[in-house]
Amino acid sequence: MTTWSRLLPVAGLVALTVACSAPADAPAALIPPEAPYQGVSLLGDTLRNFPLSDAARSRYLAQLDTAQQAYTRAPANIDSLIWYGRRLGYLGRLQEAIAVYTHGLTLAPDNHWLLRHRGHRYLSVREFDKAIADFERAEQLTAGKPDEVEPDGQPNALNQPIGTLQSNVRYHLALAHYLKGNYADAARVAQAELDVASNDDRRVSMTHWLYHSLRRAGRVEDAIKSLDGISANMQIIENTNYHKLVQMYKGLLPIDSVLPANTTGELSVQDVSSAYGVAAYMLGNGQEAEAKSLMQRIVQAGQWGAFGSIAAEADLARMK
Repeated sequence: MTTWSRLLPVAGLVALTVACSAPADAPAALIPPEAPYQGVSLLGDTLRNFPLSDAARSRYLAQLDTAQQAYTRAPANIDSLIWYGRRLGYLGRLQEAIAVYTHGLTLAPDNHWLLRHRGHRYLSVREFDKAIADFERAEQLTAGKPDEVEPDGQPNALNQPIGTLQSNVRYHLALAHYLKGNYADAARVAQAELDVASNDDRRVSMTHWLYHSLRRAGRVEDAIKSLDGISANMQIIENTNYHKLVQMYKGLLPIDSVLPANTTGELSVQDVSSAYGVAAYMLGNGQEAEAKSLMQRIVQAGQWGAFGSIAAEADLARMK
């Protein structure tokens, strides 16, 4: 049996065991052990398990089993490796996913898909500098090349992917800069994505982050102007929460039509996104106490993998 070692951010996990079932002419498949926890929040809390329903967890485990079998049969196949990492990520096993992507990058150092997905999971575990490095490298590697549709891990109701490789790289890179407080960089990247967005789902999600990035960069008039393309009759497949938020920023909807009805109990990932948008809007309008209270409720809801929750952590940490 061989081993491949990598120092994980989680203390005490240094050796990763490699399975021996791969063909003789291919590298053995990496089967990393489960981490005891995934990271530490920006407020100092240990991040452990995603709050998944029993039905979702069962479905994700079945998908992971299929992906792991495919990867073990063909450990040098980058597509199989990526799906193995993605299925680990949906279960909240983020350190394992990062380990798999990192192993893949030893096989294909310039694979933009691996960099895109590892960067996403670095964001999830609050390692923003590493995420930015991966996304910027992926952006360099794909510059001037035809874009590629990114298949959904959990398809929407129309089974119609709304994102592409390059759009997801730019989206997550803008978000990483925003979470770091690099608002000028976040706005620059978000605007670049918005300029080439090919559907309304992409337009509303990117406008949401662009609006807040511009406001925090002190460019209030530009933030307002970024909402020019927003209307009530956009063709939205997935991002109804972002669509409502950007309409609210434009004055087309009241806050109480956007904010989840119950912000004290369990919240879905979409609820957290909506609640963070409202809180960030409040903060930008001088309602710091109300914004802080709502952000604390977001963090307490437990959806720590949601970008709205990470953003609330980042803002609360800066308020300290």
